[in-house]
Amino acid sequence: MAVRILVDADACPVKEEIYKVAFRREVPVTIVSNSHLRVPPHPLIERVVVGSGFDEADDWIAERAGAGAVVITADILLADRCLKAGATVIAPNGKPFTTSSIGAAVATRAIMADLRAGAVGEGIGGPPPFSKTDRSRFLSALDEALVKASR
Repeated sequence: MAVRILVDADACPVKEEIYKVAFRREVPVTIVSNSHLRVPPHPLIERVVVGSGFDEADDWIAERAGAGAVVITADILLADRCLKAGATVIAPNGKPFTTSSIGAAVATRAIMADLRAGAVGEGIGGPPPFSKTDRSRFLSALDEALVKASR
């Protein structure tokens, strides 16, 4: 079981941190996006550009997620699919998605989508701004996930 990192990259704010950890631990990284993103020219980094269709990047990642994969995504539904496939999943803010927490996260996502869609949703924003604490938490969580995945 080869350890690897799969990144839902289009809106990922921690790509540089992922590269830093991957280089140090010598773990391959696949950056998956709907558009061409710059990636470091390095043998551990692979860039995959999928079509612009709905969920194409998610489908590509979910099909390859499994034991040994550490998936980085903020997408709750993708996280759910990857957990079911046996992958470890971390949000860019460092919070892990787990089999015991994903059900509540999916339900909360649905409720928030309904609130935003209705008149009640006025003034309901998205997640808080990304912070230095989030970045630091992510680095720790990624290191921890890679250690666990390599066991």
